[in-house]
Amino acid sequence: MTTPSTLHESLHEPEFWARYTYAYADGPGADRLGELEDWLDDDEDEEDDDDDSSFDVAFEVGAGHHVVLSIDVWADSYSLGVTVPGLSSGLESGSDADPDSDEPAELGWDDLAHWHPHALRWSELDVIVRAITASNPAQWPPGAALALLCRFAAVFDDDDVDGAVAAVEQAYAGLRPETWEGYWPRGTDWLERADFRGKGVTWQSDEAGNRWVAERDADVEPFYSTRLAPDPEADGGFPHGRLRAVLDAAAVTVGEQAEPGSN
Repeated sequence: MTTPSTLHESLHEPEFWARYTYAYADGPGADRLGELEDWLDDDEDEEDDDDDSSFDVAFEVGAGHHVVLSIDVWADSYSLGVTVPGLSSGLESGSDADPDSDEPAELGWDDLAHWHPHALRWSELDVIVRAITASNPAQWPPGAALALLCRFAAVFDDDDVDGAVAAVEQAYAGLRPETWEGYWPRGTDWLERADFRGKGVTWQSDEAGNRWVAERDADVEPFYSTRLAPDPEADGGFPHGRLRAVLDAAAVTVGEQAEPGSN
């Protein structure tokens, strides 16, 4: 997969971020749009046949493992997947997608209809983003990977939430043009959609290292995620094995664990 040059350009454009974060659709930050809201309304009135509005972006975390962001700007649709090399060796079948498929296994998606974006814990996104930077530091502007991928991460009671918000804020701010003084996304905008502290979301894990949502409090804000318990008898479902492989590869890249078999 190649990264369209238009995405690199869009990373510094307020119109892109207003759409990408759904601020233009009354999402967090909508109250700061100002004149930008009129420009976005004009864009909505125009038909767009630009092939560059829909594409996949692969972020390598190490050893051929990728996190894949699928973007369709004009459909307001975004999804997150993973690809893992050598799927036939060492990964379980069952709840994972077809092991012979080259298509990314989907972790979650975000749209304005039936969204399930809560795919990652903050600590997982953190190691993924650091691995992306370490794998190819020249491919992306500083902060770009975090700014793009944070929509798929959530924070919980055991997270350093202040640190997470500061990191997201820094990622956004690093992409902002020096001369632009209007709307720009903020770390607190992200937190508004990602904060699940005190909302009855609990996690469970197994010996393989898989983690999933075990309980949710239906009386508070819903936690929309497909990250449920592994079911080896079911077709499809959340790709626990592939996510685990990607997280392991990312941890190796940033030096947080030993290479498999090195002990």
